[in-house]
Amino acid sequence: MVRLTCLLRRKAGMTPAEFHQHWEEVHATLIPTLEAGSFVVRYEQHPKPLESYQGDDDPGFDGVTLQWFASMDDYNAHMAAPDFGVMWADIESFLDTDQLHFIVTEEPGRLIFDRTEG
Repeated sequence: MVRLTCLLRRKAGMTPAEFHQHWEEVHATLIPTLEAGSFVVRYEQHPKPLESYQGDDDPGFDGVTLQWFASMDDYNAHMAAPDFGVMWADIESFLDTDQLHFIVTEEPGRLIFDRTEG
């Protein structure tokens, strides 16, 4: 299993509320409808809380997305799917792709400690 972790910034001119609405209501619903999305085993969105912004020009990241794939082959097939361009066009409509930071890692990761376990 591999996981894609992306740090996201909204496109210039988009308010935080507009970004979060598009990410949740448009982009998230697009993924399961595409062949490219069929390779995604799990998809999570971790948005920055709207109340934590310091105005619409806040330069920080707007959220993190996590996507799991069964293998690197499936990750590569996701990127090579004939309709990946549809997904990418949507990404370009609401994300600053020049500031898109991502990494693919192996899952499970190494748990060093967990203070939530009883």
